[in-house]
Amino acid sequence: MATMTQLRVDEAAALLSRTPATLDALLRGLPDTWTRGNEGKDTWSPFDIVGHLICGDRTDWMPRIHTILEHGESKPFHPFDRFAQAKETQNKTLEQLLDDFAHLRAENLTALKALNLQPNDLERRGTHPAFGSVTLSQLLATWATHDLTHLHQLSRVMAHQYHDAVGPWSAYLGVLHCNGHSAP
Repeated sequence: MATMTQLRVDEAAALLSRTPATLDALLRGLPDTWTRGNEGKDTWSPFDIVGHLICGDRTDWMPRIHTILEHGESKPFHPFDRFAQAKETQNKTLEQLLDDFAHLRAENLTALKALNLQPNDLERRGTHPAFGSVTLSQLLATWATHDLTHLHQLSRVMAHQYHDAVGPWSAYLGVLHCNGHSAP
């Protein structure tokens, strides 16, 4: 099995385009037990995860792409507030969030395609506030992998709701033993 090491914009966009529909198919219409449940104190629910993805699409990915293309390393990225969804999602329903995310992601992918990025563009650099110099290619790969990280997190959080209910089968359900691979 080959490892994909060189980013192709069209391949990353193909993955990114599927996240809203995946979330919609999994979450829309489910009871709050599934969508508002979390893994305990200071952890996220599926509702929180969708809110976080919206915040990222609104303030992180495309703005950083534009910063790299317009300013290179001379202007650092604005720090990303990983917890902004707590304010941004107040008084909204999950259905509104799913619709907002689908709309925003479609806009971002249209904007990404319109940039018509070439291979030499992918090597252009920007400045991350914590990591320093990063490439546009790394940023795009991170965007796609970030979606997958949160899909993983979402399945883990949802499985947690039946942690005790599965009884002895817990031994065979790896999702119940996953400690997560990133902070919320």
